[in-house]
Amino acid sequence: MHKEKKQREPLFHIAKRSALPWYKSWGIRGIAILAALIFAGLVAMALTGENPLQIYATMIKGNFSSERRIWMLLQSIAMLLCVSLAVTPAFKMRFWNIGAEGQVLMGGLATAACMIMFGNKMPNWLLIIVMIVSSMLAGALWALIPAIFKAKFNTNETLFTLMMNYVGIQLVSYFVILWENPKGSGHIGIINQSTQAGWLPTIGSQKYLLNILIVLAITVFMYIYLKYSKHGYELAVVGESENTARYIGVNVNKVIIRTMLLSGALCGVAGLLLVGGTDHTIATTTAGGRGFTAIMVSWLAKFNPIYMIATSFLLAFFERGASEISTIFNLDQSFSDIISGIILFFIIGSEFFINYEIKFTKRQKEVK
Repeated sequence: MHKEKKQREPLFHIAKRSALPWYKSWGIRGIAILAALIFAGLVAMALTGENPLQIYATMIKGNFSSERRIWMLLQSIAMLLCVSLAVTPAFKMRFWNIGAEGQVLMGGLATAACMIMFGNKMPNWLLIIVMIVSSMLAGALWALIPAIFKAKFNTNETLFTLMMNYVGIQLVSYFVILWENPKGSGHIGIINQSTQAGWLPTIGSQKYLLNILIVLAITVFMYIYLKYSKHGYELAVVGESENTARYIGVNVNKVIIRTMLLSGALCGVAGLLLVGGTDHTIATTTAGGRGFTAIMVSWLAKFNPIYMIATSFLLAFFERGASEISTIFNLDQSFSDIISGIILFFIIGSEFFINYEIKFTKRQKEVK
């Protein structure tokens, strides 16, 4: 008889974790952030020759050294959070809306169009109402197109919404040339600079306070909508299983279209706040990549609007801090992208240890 070959057990294997308590998952993320800061500090020290502590002090200074910088940080957090909240209903439904960038641009384009065309033809309060309605409709309609194709023809929503971004960028490029001021400059410039028609009102002396308050209101609304409303329950069921949703009587196509209309409308609000409340102009860079960063914010927060405040803060803080490092130490913008990328890599990588655990095999002594 041939001797049976003994199978050697692997040293370790990876197993799916049961759901961790929130404090443990955020503890793992905290450790990942600390490790990222250490590694990024070593990279920065190698490139600049500076003390890592000095580099991090520069990062903190870039965000908190003055009242103006604090308000700019809060504005960055609010705009990123707004777009993240917009894509969350679709993501929770497992509809991968990668088109937030284009939907924000469409909302901003509609806002700019109202400011340019009606700036001197109606009272400012009426103009702002028209801007709000137009921006939400523009964002919603831009999101409705891939929603209809998904509901009716089961198209790939990831590719469809991604391609819609590029169409939106080209539309904005067309109107920038059409409205450029002065002619031949290649940009629109500040819209209604002398009359400030269509500019969202400031609260006190703080330019960004209204934007922040609006986004906070949207955060509360979205938390209640997703957690306690019937619509929130239905989109969660569709996300878990479309067959189960149909079995219990949920109209899946209706939920897809309704959810994308909401997602697009909130992206339109982000465009309104950026054009009417912050930049007072429109360009192809108005969305600033927030549509893609929002994907990470929403995913890292597990689609919880309250947790998104923390993840938005982290990403906005590191992005602005990395830019400050580049400026202070005379490095190009690529350096800040490297630092941001390292930090994001560690944060995203920490999700592996939240969802999985490594189990080492206990070796038994061979019995003679």
